[in-house]
Amino acid sequence: MAQALAEARVDAVYSYAGRTEAPVAQPLPVRVGGFGGVAGLVDYLRAEGIGHVIDATHPFAAQMSRNAVDACAEAAVPLVALEREPWQAGEGDRWTHVPDLAAAVEALGEAPRRVFLAIGRQNLGAFASAPQHHYLLRLVDPPTEALPLPHAEAVIARGPFDVAGDRALLESHGIGVIVAKNAGGAGAEAKLIAARELALPVVLIDRPWVPERRLARTVGEVMAWLNG
Repeated sequence: MAQALAEARVDAVYSYAGRTEAPVAQPLPVRVGGFGGVAGLVDYLRAEGIGHVIDATHPFAAQMSRNAVDACAEAAVPLVALEREPWQAGEGDRWTHVPDLAAAVEALGEAPRRVFLAIGRQNLGAFASAPQHHYLLRLVDPPTEALPLPHAEAVIARGPFDVAGDRALLESHGIGVIVAKNAGGAGAEAKLIAARELALPVVLIDRPWVPERRLARTVGEVMAWLNG
């Protein structure tokens, strides 16, 4: 999205939440950090003379998306969300859909299992209530403090990932079940394809609720909206 805006010479700014230490470089001016809730975002939109907002956040960054809907409505700024289609189960997939993190923990059961916990670092604490499992984590940045899970190891890597690599990862660590968020897109789908090939079960967390808003599935749709 940023590349398309830059190539079209659109006057735009790219906003990062600031949760990774070395975010991917972008061909646009970048700001890092939160806005201070809905009121802070409204102030920013007005102060910077923002004419359009593209919500391209992760599908699970629901609070930011909710704030964007409310702030854009208050500031009378058009909003579109560039959102990936959620993953859909295919033949051979052994998926259990759950509504949230607490349900994902419960779905693992009481018996100890080797779990590939592919949910990022923000929500690891939810699994502290199930310390009997051994957790394999894949994180963008090395942990700066002790992990909240007694039996866990972390692999530091940044996607996109490929099926061969994810299959090797799952096999080498003896993984018996995967827990993931239904983020959609191709960059993190490899683990699900690898799970299918290995006949591994997947606990898939459904996306959180966000208010109704205009949606685009491709960069081209967003550019057409901007130029409409």
